[in-house]
Amino acid sequence: MSTEIKSPLPGVFYRKPSPESAPFKNDGDSVAADDVIGLVEVMKSFHEVKAGVAGKGIRFAIDDADAVMAGQVIAEVEA
Repeated sequence: MSTEIKSPLPGVFYRKPSPESAPFKNDGDSVAADDVIGLVEVMKSFHEVKAGVAGKGIRFAIDDADAVMAGQVIAEVEA
């Protein structure tokens, strides 16, 4: 069973805290509910996106620096 993680806001989704940094999470990584999986940038303001659910594997549905709409699926977590 998998749980979808959706974007809380429209903007640009980033999987890394900065261009030089490693991603918050990679496909296949386990996650805890309070783990940050990415950032959504809206007008130069960055908002953390947390998993919200614990699981043994995450799979991203979009790429780094992709535009997202509010409610769009960012990733799925396998329970």
